[in-house]
Amino acid sequence: MANSQRFKFTDLVAGLPSAVPFVGPETLERQRGKPFVARLGANENVFGPSPRAIRAMERAAHNVWKYGDPENHDLKEALAAHHAIPAESIVVGEGIDALLGHLARLFVAVGNPVLTSLGAYPTFNYHVTGFGGDLHTVLYKDDHEDIDALLSQAIILKPKLIYFANPDNPMGTIHPAAFVQKAIDAVPDGCLLVLDEAYVEFAPAGTAPVLDVTDRRVIRMRTFSKAYGMAGARIGYAIGHPELIGAFNRIRNHFGVNRIAQAGALAALADQDFLRDTVSNVAKARVRINTIAQANGLRCVPSATNFVALDCGKDGDYAMAVSEQLARQNLFVRMPFVAPQNRCIRLSAGLPEDLDLVAAALPRALEL
Repeated sequence: MANSQRFKFTDLVAGLPSAVPFVGPETLERQRGKPFVARLGANENVFGPSPRAIRAMERAAHNVWKYGDPENHDLKEALAAHHAIPAESIVVGEGIDALLGHLARLFVAVGNPVLTSLGAYPTFNYHVTGFGGDLHTVLYKDDHEDIDALLSQAIILKPKLIYFANPDNPMGTIHPAAFVQKAIDAVPDGCLLVLDEAYVEFAPAGTAPVLDVTDRRVIRMRTFSKAYGMAGARIGYAIGHPELIGAFNRIRNHFGVNRIAQAGALAALADQDFLRDTVSNVAKARVRINTIAQANGLRCVPSATNFVALDCGKDGDYAMAVSEQLARQNLFVRMPFVAPQNRCIRLSAGLPEDLDLVAAALPRALEL
């Protein structure tokens, strides 16, 4: 006879919802009973990784019986040379998502205040609440994260962490480097600014402040998921003060980054010509999306990422209806979660054939 005893989860875990920050397109395809013909809702880089990275991962697959290097030594050394910083200021992890989880574990205990923007990247919130943090938010301003409002609230709340993305997700907007550096300089004592730069390779020069690994007020997150086209490999890195970076060794999953991902990231980093081509292709796709929007009487929020927020001109209910109509035409798109940003749908900078499908489908989707 089976034991009917209930599982004794911690009080914190027992009170959390059983949910994930994003519903994947695979889940939606299972629910629909058919695949999407264009996958434009997950901010993925449809131009893919460098052929050199693919070949490196294929070679590494033959040795996948071996654990990956738990120190990620070769990749850290290459990143250090690429950014002209010490390797001791870099930690590699299973994408920015995992690194955010480790960071929350390092800093957030039950009841600790943490600050972010309402509608910003939800996986950060997921990790904070998972460790019992008290999440506080400020509103966006003109489709930008309002760093002045974040800092004003930080003076009052004294949060352990302040999350800020530049370029922003979900709107794709940016603040210039000088403005971001001024914000870093204004971070109150006892707070750490989490500067998420997942999309920074797509942004124009002058978006990212100079890397200063002596600064204890900021940690910066980078990834191979976006511009390098390796989202499925799950590999990213953080840059910060060596003492902060060293603390990750106390709690990180040391074998979390597999050897195939390490090999691919190392080869991708070495192929900067391919990266430049990708950035150029993404810029062309953003122009095409803007052209499609204008042809349908809509406008796009200016983007410095590999996605575009397309303003549907009304409220979130209307944008949701447009999104659902596109899904009925087998196009996977997403939209921001929170008003007023949820007046938009969000499209990845797709291949020309993907955007041809959008151009054909959008007029029908707007016939509500």
